[in-house]
Formats: sequence, structure tokens, C-alpha cells
Amino acid sequence: MPPIAALADDAGMDTALAPPASPMVRNVVAYCSAGKRRADISLEQISDVLAVDDGGFVWVGLYAPDEQLLLKMQEEFSLHPLAVEDALKAHQRPKIELYGDSLFMVLHTAQVVAGHIEFGETHIFIGPRYLLTVRHGASLPFSPARERCEKSPDLMKLGPSYGLYAVLDAVVDNYFPIVGEFQEELNELEKDIFAEDYRRETVRRLYELKRDLTQLRLAVSPMQDMLNQLMQFHPTLIRKEVRVYLRDVHDHVVRVNEAVDTMREMLTAAMSVNLSLVTVAQGEIVKRLAGWAALLAAPTLLTSWYGMNFHHMPELDGRYSYWIMIGVTAAVCVGLYFALRRAKWL
Repeated sequence: MPPIAALADDAGMDTALAPPASPMVRNVVAYCSAGKRRADISLEQISDVLAVDDGGFVWVGLYAPDEQLLLKMQEEFSLHPLAVEDALKAHQRPKIELYGDSLFMVLHTAQVVAGHIEFGETHIFIGPRYLLTVRHGASLPFSPARERCEKSPDLMKLGPSYGLYAVLDAVVDNYFPIVGEFQEELNELEKDIFAEDYRRETVRRLYELKRDLTQLRLAVSPMQDMLNQLMQFHPTLIRKEVRVYLRDVHDHVVRVNEAVDTMREMLTAAMSVNLSLVTVAQGEIVKRLAGWAALLAAPTLLTSWYGMNFHHMPELDGRYSYWIMIGVTAAVCVGLYFALRRAKWL
């Protein structure tokens, strides 16, 4: 099989050799040392391209690959079997691992689907002359990031490390609209929290929102340490010129993490306020019931007193005893009513 240099020149001529046919293969592109797109290549041509030491690199994007495809990538890029196993199984924690002259990274991605946040994973393999991204689950494609990089060949000539920056930046930037949606939903829920009537749906949504934010924090927080490692270590893989761009991504991660922490605290306070308001409302109801019970206790006491079957009760023989009893009962009830109203029990 002829090398890629024989099929496209270093001027960046876009020659499509074998566009990816499988839905699992999203892009396989070779770039020249000048940072220009050289050609789309087939999976079988990757090792041939890397065998030519011309300063170029290969960028491959996969989505939910099967074991056979990942084994093919392992063969073409000489990937470590442990990293390939992690990329196949997914469900990994965010981490960064060094295997020989290559780095393996695991990122958690997030996407809002039907009003709920869904999480996915992106596994990144980066070597001196290649960048391989493997997406699983809810994850937006990196095609826009790659196209943006191709518009800046002066930066793309920095190699795979600049492509890595573009991928990390795309993942982090995707967190911002999610945080914005959560902020809007929290503002809407605040109206229901202070509503006079108790709504169980409000408490349920507060709990779901806090759960989603906790999961988002678990995805965002580890990226701070990962970016610190990339900015300080691995000089053979991360060019010095790229570190300033990684600092910008780190700043965005810090902003997202702080926003998530702030909203989590606000949600905790909202749930406490909602519980307090429900307790206060229940207390007001109990007070009103107790007030009416006290109001009804006076005539009940008086009528029960004179309802006893005693023959020698002086009041029973009086001509106006019945009307006096009615007047006393009414006076007591009216006095209790105004006293309880003044005490705000009615």
C-alpha cells in the first residue's frame, strides 16, 4: 500500500482516499507538518502514515466502537491493552494515565435530553503523532472542534496536543449551557417554593435537580487535576505553546465547578426553606384548629354542666335561667373569639 505522501502533497491537498463507511468511525484524517488537512484515509493506512516520519499526525474519531474496531486501533497505534480494555468497557472514572510514550484520558460528558441530564464518556488516546477520541453515550460530536482547528493551520502544526486542547475545550464549553438551563429551572422552582400551597412535585424536582448537579460535579471536578497535569508534565506530548490554551480551559472548568457548587448550595437551602415553609403552614393550621377547639370547648363545658341529672340544682328552678344560660354562653364564646383573634389563632 503506497504511503500517504504519494497520494497528497504537503500543501494540504484534500484527497479523499477511503471515507469511513462504518457508523462507529466518524473521521480518520491525516494532517501534514504544516498543520493542513492532507487527506481522509482508511483505518488500514494509519500505520503506513505514521511510518513516514514527515512531522504530520493522524486524528481519528470513533463512536461506541466494538471490540474488533478497538483491537484494530490497538494494532495501528500500538496502544496499551489496559487502556483499550477501559475504552471498550466504558463506565470509567475520570482519569489520566501514562502508558509509555502515550497518554490515556477519560472524560465524562453531559447532555440535556428531554429536560434531564444524561452522561456519557469520551476516551482520548494521544501520542507524539496521533490523536484518537472514543465517545460513548450522551456526547456531542467533535467535528465542529476539528473543523475549527483546520481553519488555523498555524496552530494545528503544533500537532496532536492542539487537537487535544480543542477536544477538551469542546467538552467543557458544553457544560455551560447545561449549567445555564439548571439555573433557569432553579429560578422557576423558587416561585413554587414560596407558593402558599404545598406541591409534592416541587420537592421531587428539587431532589432530581440536586442529583443531576451532583453527578455533573463528579464529571467536572476531576478535570481540574487532569488539566493541571497536562500543563505541568508530559512535555514530549504537550507542546509548550499549547499550555496557555489549556490554562484557558482550566479557567472554564473552575467557573463551571464554582457555578455547580453554588447551585448545589442554593438547592440545599431551597429544600430546607421548602420544608420550613411546609412546617410553618402546618403549624398555622394546627393553631387554627386549636383555636376553634377552644372556642367550642366553652359552650360544651357549660351545657354539659347543666346537662347532668341532679334534682337539687338551684338554677333549674329560676324563671329566666335558660335565657341567662344562653347569654352567658354567648358572652363567653364572643370573648374567646376576640381573644383568639388578637392572638392570631383564628
